[in-house]
Amino acid sequence: MAISTLFHALVVLLISTALATTKANTEGDALYALRRAVDDPQGVLESWDPTLVDPCTWFHVTCDSENRVSRLDLGNGKLSGRLVPELGKLERLQYLELYMNNLVGSVPQELGGLKSLISLDLYHNNLTGPIPSSLSNLSNLKFLRLNGNKLTGRIPRELTKLGSLKILKFTATCRIMICVEQFQPGARSQSSRRKVL
Repeated sequence: MAISTLFHALVVLLISTALATTKANTEGDALYALRRAVDDPQGVLESWDPTLVDPCTWFHVTCDSENRVSRLDLGNGKLSGRLVPELGKLERLQYLELYMNNLVGSVPQELGGLKSLISLDLYHNNLTGPIPSSLSNLSNLKFLRLNGNKLTGRIPRELTKLGSLKILKFTATCRIMICVEQFQPGARSQSSRRKVL
């Protein structure tokens, strides 16, 4: 009986390890897709080796206790290129810091699937196109900074559903059809803790 119990425990352990490795590889693949989509003249992403078991040893990547990517810190990295939809596969990502680079193209809709995201900092790039309405799915989001880009269109009204949002920063100009001063997230009173900049 003890051998049978030990065997079952070993099987459960092997399956758990295999699932964790699969998730880590999926996350590594997602991050490596970003690596392939950007130019990196400073070698900031040099340690991003897709042959490693998981991306937790890569510079600028932080993982949680279960080796799942929780933070990506690439602010002011002098990167140029495009954001990739694969970033939406980082299920436990809490902080996506890609500010002050030279990223172009649109903000991927898939970022709206990052349910754990607390901070989305894409400010001071050259991103274009509309702000995806899918960002309104980010119920844990506290900081949304998209200022200093070339975004166009309307600020999605769906963003007003983000109850935990504290800082909402778009751009100082009115390239976006609704000026920031006219946008009222959550339609709260003057005593709201949210800050629209």
